[in-house]
Amino acid sequence: MKVKLAIFSSLVFLFILFLIGRFIFLDQRNATGELKVVSSPTASVFINNVVIGKTPFFDKYKVGEYVIKIIPEGTATEAASWQGKINIYKNALTYVNRELGSSDVSSAGEVYTTTKMEKAPSNKNYGEIYVETEPQGAIVYLDNDEKGVAPLILADVLKGTHELSVSMPNFIRRTQKINVDSGYRVSGYVKLSIDQTQPSIIKKETGQNASGSASLKDSSVLIKDTPTGWLRVRVEPSIDASEAARVKPGEKYPLLEEQGDWYKIRYEDGKEGWISSSYSEKQTP
Repeated sequence: MKVKLAIFSSLVFLFILFLIGRFIFLDQRNATGELKVVSSPTASVFINNVVIGKTPFFDKYKVGEYVIKIIPEGTATEAASWQGKINIYKNALTYVNRELGSSDVSSAGEVYTTTKMEKAPSNKNYGEIYVETEPQGAIVYLDNDEKGVAPLILADVLKGTHELSVSMPNFIRRTQKINVDSGYRVSGYVKLSIDQTQPSIIKKETGQNASGSASLKDSSVLIKDTPTGWLRVRVEPSIDASEAARVKPGEKYPLLEEQGDWYKIRYEDGKEGWISSSYSEKQTP
């Protein structure tokens, strides 16, 4: 009798675990977040190469990674289109704003997402902000107070509405109102547009270099100190590109290619990616 009771109890316990696991699985599979896309000028919005509407656009999407494309339409077809990868998080808003110029260097915008902090803050009234910029190395301001150079983590940010600004010489300043919730991180990826009154900078950004590029044979890249203690390796030379890996200060990697403010490295055998030149140092033989 005791043996039968023990078997029955075990079966009941396993069934309960099955129900709990199924509930968690279904909850995660059906979890959704919100996506808001605005642009200037008005543009068509594509998700994974399927047109979903025009800007301004707002809808709910299942949690996951998506490729988003914004293509100007009508009389604004001379403006440059934009494409990047975004993440939708559970019960959170992903905000995409693009100002489409005639080319990439004259275009600007930002992508903001909100996620739960990995470690609970010391004060329940605090959240945090993480900022990356393109080009790297822009100055970050919070409520008109200079905080440091991007990429940058702002810890112990009081919950509520704040004004986040990003500025860099020869580029147009970007300012955005953001809301910080306690225990959450707001991540901002800001693309600055070039100041059209600076022709020398335009020449540099569009890759026009009269002296030509130096040979990269046997060159390497040394990772410098970063505010985060690591540096993202991305699949493309853009802060909107997906993260492929992370490298640490002091490590050295073969340099394969240069493009603007980015270095292409081989971080593992058979694996390549792009890192910011702002936190790395080119070394030649």
